Amino acid sequence: MQKLRISTEVVGPHKDIVKIKVSGFLDAHTVPEMEEVVQSLIEKGLYKMIVDLEELSYISSAGLGVFMSVIGDVRDNRGDIILIRIPPKIFKVFDLLGFTEIFTTLNQEEEAILAFTKE
Repeated sequence: MQKLRISTEVVGPHKDIVKIKVSGFLDAHTVPEMEEVVQSLIEKGLYKMIVDLEELSYISSAGLGVFMSVIGDVRDNRGDIILIRIPPKIFKVFDLLGFTEIFTTLNQEEEAILAFTKE
């Protein structure tokens, strides 16, 4: 089984947006790693998150739950989670479960940064 790799980078003109690049498998075994990253960003007051899923191979319901569990808190603090570069097979899962109605999904990082800076 593939491992999960997560990297973060502060982006945007005001350095208040964090890009989280996720690759590998996001499932019940690797969810704690993802939760730790997201929670540490929230604790630092970084509520504008771009999640780049281009290299994600698999996501389970537990993986989806990471984003669902924090979206309310993130939006209550004038932030959001924008998902970018979602591979087609993973997008199908998001769409089937209605996540495309809850989360903004875009193709490029620049579009996501612009969405945050327009607010």
